[in-house]
Amino acid sequence: MISVIAIGALSLSINIDKNVLANNIANTCEYDSASKGNPDYSTMNCLLTETALSYNVPPEIVKAIAEGESGNWRHFDVNGEAIVTADNGIGIMQITNQTGYNQDRLKSDIVYNIQAGVETLDDMFKRKDLPSINGGERDVLEHWYFAIMAYNGTKPVNSPFVQATGERNANAYQERILRIIEKLELIDLTELPFTHEHFQYDSNSRENIKFSAMNYEFDLPLTKSKYFFKTNQNVSATTNVTLRTRPTTDSPSMGTLRESEIVTITGPFEYEAVSAKKNHFVWYPVKRSDGTKGYVASSYLNYSASTPTPTPTTPVGSIDVSKFADYKADQYWAEDFQWAVNKGLISGYQNVYNSSKGKYENLLKPYTNLTENQMLSVLFRYFKPDELASTKPSSSWSADVNYQLASKYALPTLGGNSASKQVYAGKDITRGNFARILASMHYERTVSQSEAIQFLRDFDLTTTKTDAEFKPNDSLTRAHAVAFFHRYEQIFNK
Repeated sequence: MISVIAIGALSLSINIDKNVLANNIANTCEYDSASKGNPDYSTMNCLLTETALSYNVPPEIVKAIAEGESGNWRHFDVNGEAIVTADNGIGIMQITNQTGYNQDRLKSDIVYNIQAGVETLDDMFKRKDLPSINGGERDVLEHWYFAIMAYNGTKPVNSPFVQATGERNANAYQERILRIIEKLELIDLTELPFTHEHFQYDSNSRENIKFSAMNYEFDLPLTKSKYFFKTNQNVSATTNVTLRTRPTTDSPSMGTLRESEIVTITGPFEYEAVSAKKNHFVWYPVKRSDGTKGYVASSYLNYSASTPTPTPTTPVGSIDVSKFADYKADQYWAEDFQWAVNKGLISGYQNVYNSSKGKYENLLKPYTNLTENQMLSVLFRYFKPDELASTKPSSSWSADVNYQLASKYALPTLGGNSASKQVYAGKDITRGNFARILASMHYERTVSQSEAIQFLRDFDLTTTKTDAEFKPNDSLTRAHAVAFFHRYEQIFNK
């Protein structure tokens, strides 16, 4: 990573410092600044990332702004001229009316243009007339909400709410940029629960929004940038993800990391090995507990607290679930979670920020609903752990292996590997659909919902007496799921 050159103790002018920094970044990314063509995607990823890191700005945000402003990370048109829009926005970062920058160089030099954009974004984050979020940590993506807004302008069009209706404004600039991060960095961000009355403006005026709240404290799991992992740091997998031999999905699989499995970072991140592939994310070299080494996309790694990930050799009971901040020993699910965590079915949410306590915690989240894909992960960890670990994905979709196995065992899932069905993988699974899948797995044939609920009653997996009492249309919570699997274990495998 390129370091920012300290200005205060040097006799060099600030412009020379910027030139040195720009040259260092160009050299790091092996880019010829005199070129009049758009670099390949891997090189552009490097230029955007290294510049962002030089200013301690999350690269996810810089790359998403470049995407939103220029479209497809383009600076030059087919004639080798810088793209200039009708409102005089220049190049990849669409620098408009920014004083202190050489206009010709903004057009001719991509690195200089990116640097101007990152400096502008950094200045927006430092502004005191914009609201702040929690402690305003620079590495938390959601904390940049108002800086992203200000990059485009704090005009009524960018209010988080439509004043006339009170509805969330999905077309606000910062909302669009955050959606780009979610789509292309493959990261789930938390929607911040602002309130309508905090954003005042005249919809018929070009005057800036007036903010009636200047600080927001949200006790929510927010998202830290994926670009600050250190060598020898332990991190956890956010989902079942393929371990690759090289930093590209075009390389062979070395197996599947299980959701919440802890691995160790073995070196600095690397950029996509296939230069023509457009990825916003980067790749980290990691090592598993068995010594296997490979590469994982940064999107699928998260900061890990000290709780170890269960493995088939972990002694039952060796993980103390009372260490999870939301564990309650007097709840019906207490023993179920103790069993499920130690069996490796569920590992909890690692390193979730609690703003009220000012620290990161591990959570079980017992009352959070399970998606169909998450439920399948638990199901196959229980019934087919070896097959789950050895099955190679047929695509880059993170749920690919789960749905390969669901198809193999004829499970009645709503989701699937086809494009039209993938959307259902991320939707909450109902208790009725869960019952069908569990019973179908047990009987090794597809069963109806009514037959499945009867199966649960016949073997005392549920105490409900009727189908209606079972509430088949309600969503399945994590607590419900571990309770069902624990009872299944006690009845069929004791």
